[in-house]
Amino acid sequence: MTENEILEKLRTILHETFEIDPAQVTPQTNLFSDLDLDSIDAVDLAIKLQELTGKRIKPEEFKTVRTVGDVIVAVQNLLAAS
Repeated sequence: MTENEILEKLRTILHETFEIDPAQVTPQTNLFSDLDLDSIDAVDLAIKLQELTGKRIKPEEFKTVRTVGDVIVAVQNLLAAS
């Protein structure tokens, strides 16, 4: 999956799950200050990403995620891990 494909999937997930305008979602967007997500929302997002990738996300890996770009990198790392 390319970076753009992951970004589009994230836009869809954030729109369907949190009613966030997809136009607001760019790699530089901060999940917490720009999109008003909280820690419970982050858990919901992690679950959606697990469904997307079919891989389990370790909580310690997701704790450092702050921006949409960070999420893209985390998804790419999950997909690269065998």
